[in-house]
Amino acid sequence: MRSTLRGAPLALLLAGIPLAPAPAVGEAADTETRGAGVPIGILPTGPLDAITDVAGVRVGQVTIERGRTVHTGVTAVLPHGGNLWQDKVPAGFHAANGFGKFAGSTQVEDLGEIETPILLTNTLSVPEAMAASIEWTLEQPGNAGVRTVNAVVGETNDGLLNDIRGRHVTIADARRAIESATTGPVEEGVVGAGTGTVSFGWKGGIGTASRKLPDSLGGWTVGVLAQTNYGGVLSVAGVPVGQRLGQYLYKDKLPETSADGSVVLVIATDAPLSDRNLRRLAQRAFVGIARTGSAFSNGSGDYAIAFSSAPDVRRTAQRRKGETRLAQLANDAMTPLFQAVAEASEESVYNALFAAHDVTGARGTVRALPGRAVRAMIAADRAPRAGTERP
Repeated sequence: MRSTLRGAPLALLLAGIPLAPAPAVGEAADTETRGAGVPIGILPTGPLDAITDVAGVRVGQVTIERGRTVHTGVTAVLPHGGNLWQDKVPAGFHAANGFGKFAGSTQVEDLGEIETPILLTNTLSVPEAMAASIEWTLEQPGNAGVRTVNAVVGETNDGLLNDIRGRHVTIADARRAIESATTGPVEEGVVGAGTGTVSFGWKGGIGTASRKLPDSLGGWTVGVLAQTNYGGVLSVAGVPVGQRLGQYLYKDKLPETSADGSVVLVIATDAPLSDRNLRRLAQRAFVGIARTGSAFSNGSGDYAIAFSSAPDVRRTAQRRKGETRLAQLANDAMTPLFQAVAEASEESVYNALFAAHDVTGARGTVRALPGRAVRAMIAADRAPRAGTERP
């Protein structure tokens, strides 16, 4: 499945490209086409173009909006529908820039496994999300003897639009995100942990994408879910959108605060990978983030956590009891997966931006990316020029 550009107004395709005005506050997102409206990369997407294209993966989201000042939420990703503590999944973790509070990451790095849902929320609600994950895990059938739980929680700071000091996310909210997690389509934009986020000066949010390798390369699927709250100079499909629209930081001075955003990527694959190769997969996700225009700024917490849902490599109770030999993908088979995760990570950011709408929050209004204008800009850049040919 590929999104393709559909009928943008002719005037926007002319050389001058007069830009459409910003939509009025509260106007719905431009949904004429999804995301950038053009293929990102060379690989096909999965049927849903979402992290849930990876078999067994579930996503649940709780959005919390109250009046003008509360815009936050929780997003939960479950690697499979069984008992995660008993059937742990191999995992890898990478920090491109460490200005953040990613709970549970050190045990993931050291042991190479995940035993709980992966939760995303705002910076000051990490404790509530951890408590929810721990409670839920302890209550699962078969876990009566469990005495330790490594809750995995990522975060970004949504304090521009959200009253973050009010700590409006409760344990019950985070549990609802876990308990509502399902397979199938994933809502994007101003939802869940992306409700109050800002990206490149426009409204950010939750985005997702997937890539499916051809059978000749293994037929594996890679899916990404992104919580986008970071900055830089936005580039979409290679077009310098932020520069052309004059919307970017560092034009003339440093921002007043160093805490200028974060991005958290959750990566799933059905390829039977070792935790070491999952860490390598997490590293390559930031190739896609770099393509969007990020410079991984000093105040940005830029994290990726990757897991394999393949049953053959799960760290089951039986396998943890002694020496085990697992059929894991070889190093030489990793390059197509690196390409897949780079493409899916890049597209997930665009999907978050194009799905978002204007939000007025605690400290002002953040506009949505002018989607039609940007798609037209991309189309104009790709249109053949007189006397030239393009492949």
